[in-house]
Amino acid sequence: MPKTIITVTEAARNFADCVNRAHYQNVTFVLLKNGAPFARLVPDSQQVCVGRDLAQVLVETELSNDEAKAWRRDVQEARKTLKPPADKWR
Repeated sequence: MPKTIITVTEAARNFADCVNRAHYQNVTFVLLKNGAPFARLVPDSQQVCVGRDLAQVLVETELSNDEAKAWRRDVQEARKTLKPPADKWR
């Protein structure tokens, strides 16, 4: 999926065009404010998995004991690689 980086000002000046390109061309826009990423404009057709979706899938999934233990071990290992955000309020 193509990604275009533009300033918030450019997005405001060309908002209708950005919305149309996001919808019809599946373009994702990364909006910069003061040179740093600030927001995104993404196509609605893009699939997003939120925590409740994942929880529902896990409830409906039957794992053997060995599979469940392996999954838990993988999650614990993955968590070790995560880094806290620089700004805890973001």
